[in-house]
Parts: sequence; structure tokens; C-alpha cells
Amino acid sequence: MNHTGKIDQDDVLRARNALLGTGRRTAREEVDAYRVLAQVGPASYLPLLVRALHRLSYDTSTGTKHAACLALYEEAVTAARSIDPAEPTRAEVLYRALDACQSELYIQGRSAEGLAMRAEMLAIGRARAELSGDPVVKGLREWAAGLAEEGRYAEAADAMTELVSALLPDGPHQGSLAWSLLDWIGALHDAGRADEALAAFGRLVSMEADEAAHDRGPMACHLYSLIGYALMLDTYGRGAQATLVRQEALALLTELADTGERKVWSGYQSSFWAVLLSFSCTESDRPAPGEPRLDSGAAPMPWSPDARRRYVDGRHALREAVDSLAVRAMENPDEDLAELVRLQRAFTIRSALHWEHRTHQFAERVRPLFDDGVGLARRLFQHAPADGARALAGALIDRSTFHVAAHEFGAALDDFRQALSHLQETH
Repeated sequence: MNHTGKIDQDDVLRARNALLGTGRRTAREEVDAYRVLAQVGPASYLPLLVRALHRLSYDTSTGTKHAACLALYEEAVTAARSIDPAEPTRAEVLYRALDACQSELYIQGRSAEGLAMRAEMLAIGRARAELSGDPVVKGLREWAAGLAEEGRYAEAADAMTELVSALLPDGPHQGSLAWSLLDWIGALHDAGRADEALAAFGRLVSMEADEAAHDRGPMACHLYSLIGYALMLDTYGRGAQATLVRQEALALLTELADTGERKVWSGYQSSFWAVLLSFSCTESDRPAPGEPRLDSGAAPMPWSPDARRRYVDGRHALREAVDSLAVRAMENPDEDLAELVRLQRAFTIRSALHWEHRTHQFAERVRPLFDDGVGLARRLFQHAPADGARALAGALIDRSTFHVAAHEFGAALDDFRQALSHLQETH
């Protein structure tokens, strides 16, 4: 094909023959053909070129990406933008092209460009919502996650407030609303909007209670929400209310230990647990320089691939810090033991987030870490009872929720009761 601005008809004929042939075509052959034909029939072939570029970018037979996948994604975006705005399919084709490209940009650490593409995706979502009358704007959740990664917490909270306000009238929708509520709570918390964050958490607790009461959701998710809510109440100085919420959690956990779940549920409740567990660690897991500061309580899925990788990879540095500090804490517990407890907890929770979706290895991988956390907290309590009681209670509650996630309800109840005794909340 020449580049003089004129279309070589021989190239067009070869392209048509390549597509009409009876043999199996490679992704590269399709891309080459559609590049030519898109010049003579843009309305018909530009969308096909976009899809062919996406197929070429990833080899499903080997599970590997093309070495030039970002260039292919960028070409797909350019092709999608070239579709006539009057074409009814343009918005959807362009949205998908932008989505693939922004993900790869984030993987390569080009977050500013990735966020700019998320902004373009959001604009498409707003235009489509305006035309359709649908109050839910596609792209808002990804936009909010990108803002949070940039430290723009107030804007992220506003975006999540807009999304949740649109989702609430449709109700729980088979549990999907809960994930948006978790993102919303985290965004409000990070933005310093305490009253709104607590109100949002209360809404989540009420919804999970209603779902569990009517056998539409797991009792375990109701329990996790109660425990997370109590922790946030403590964080904001509402200790008396937190105590009452933990008593509700105790009653529910006692029922679980006696009867188990009333129905068999899919494994999503362990993901729900991991997200709320990560939220509980936001005050103690302080990112190292260069690590992402992720929005509190958000599920890992909307995080950018680069942020997710750096957050999980940060476990290795935490492991080294724990091992190093453990030696010093034996010699100087007054200065180092409390910090060791904090670092062990941060390492444990990051590890739980990493292993939770690897269900066949989940419990065996993280159980020793929760046990170590309780052991270290007991040492702190024995060394300094006044300061160590709350740390030990927190470690026991963490392990209690792990036992629930592993369907070990009796052990979970034992740990939770011990935790309440250290908080002096037993009756």
C-alpha cells in the first residue's frame, strides 16, 4: 500500500481476497486487510479494524501479549476516533478501545495518560446516559479509582457519591451494590468526610442485614460489615456505638457457630472479607515512598494494574522489615515491639488480599500469618498491658474473621469472645 494519499486498488483487491479466502486467517492478516479496507469503507471496516487490533494484541493460545500491544491499542483508539460520530456504534467501539489502552498505559506506569483516557471514557458514558435517560454513568467507578490513586480524594468521593446515588434506587441487585458501597465508604473516609462515611457504612450494614435475614445474602457478609463498621466508629471516636455494634456481631457469630450458613453460597463472601480487612489496615499500613496510596476499602479490581502490582509486591519489603525488626524487638521491646505488631499486620493483610482469590491455596498460605499476628500481639500485651490490650483484641478479631472466611465458625467465635474480653466488652 502506498502512502501518497491515493488508494492502491491492487491492495484493496488483495485485502478483499484475504478476507474472502476459505483458509484460516491469522490476526496479523486480518489487521493488514482491514487497514486497507478502512480507507475505502470506513463505516464498515473501522470497527472491524479496532476488533482485529485487539485480537492481535493478545495471543489466547499462549496467554501472552504482543510485544507492541500498546502501539496496537493506540492504533485502535485512533481508528475508533475516526469513526463518523453519526455512526450509532461509535461510542461503544471507542469506549472499549480506550478501556484497553488505558489499562496498558497504567501497566507501563503512564498513569497520567491512562487517567486522561478514563476521562474520555467518562465523557462517553455521560453522553450515553443523557441520551438513554439511564442515571448510571458508565466509567464513573474507574474514574473515581484513578482520582484516588492520584490523591484527589475529594473528587473521588464526589464521583462515587454520584454513582451510588444512581445505583441505590435499584436495590442490592444480587449483591453488586455492596461493592460500590465499599468503594464509596473508602472514598468518603479518605476525603475526611467522617459523618458521610459513617452514614454510608450504616447503609451497608442495614442492607447486608436485610439480605441475610431474607436468605438473599450470606450471614458472613453481614458479620464482616458489622465488624468493619465498629472499627470505623472507633476510628472516629464513637466508642460507645462501636461496642453496641460488636455485640450485634457477637450474636450473629454465635448463630453461625451454632447453625452455620442457612444456605450454600458462592465464594464471593471471602472477597468481601478481604476488602473490609484491607480497610481495617489503612491507618497502620503506611505505604513506603513510591508505593501507591490506594483508596481505603476499595476492592482491588478497580485499581490500576500498576498500582495493584506495586501494592502486592510491597509485601516483600514488608516481610524483610518484619524479619529485621523481630530481632531488635527481642532485645528492645519497649521501642520495637509495637512497631513489629503493626508491620506484621500490614504484611498479613496484603498477603490475604493477594491469596484470597487463589482459593486452593488461600487458607494454608495466610493462616500462619494470622497466628503470628496474634502471638506478637500477646507478647505486646504481656509486656505492656495498657497499650497491648487493644492491639491483641484487633489481632484476635482479624483472625476471627479469617476463621469465618475459612468456614471455621467455632474457632472464630472463640477468638471474637477473647477479643471482647480484652476490650472489656463482655457481659
